[in-house]
Amino acid sequence: MFTFLSDDRGQGLVEYALIISLIAVVVIGALRVLGTNGNNSLDNAANALENSVNPDQDHGHDHDH
Repeated sequence: MFTFLSDDRGQGLVEYALIISLIAVVVIGALRVLGTNGNNSLDNAANALENSVNPDQDHGHDHDH
């Protein structure tokens, strides 16, 4: 009846699940921080390329010149 109390297989599984959960939380947090910065960098690069290809056209962006 109490054989599940002495079974150590479940303990190892729970420990692995906790480690994977912690890694997932860290990765999600890092991607959220880096994702915002990366998206801004890609937008800036796209705007620079767009302006270098068609420097005389206004592409709907607000410019102060």
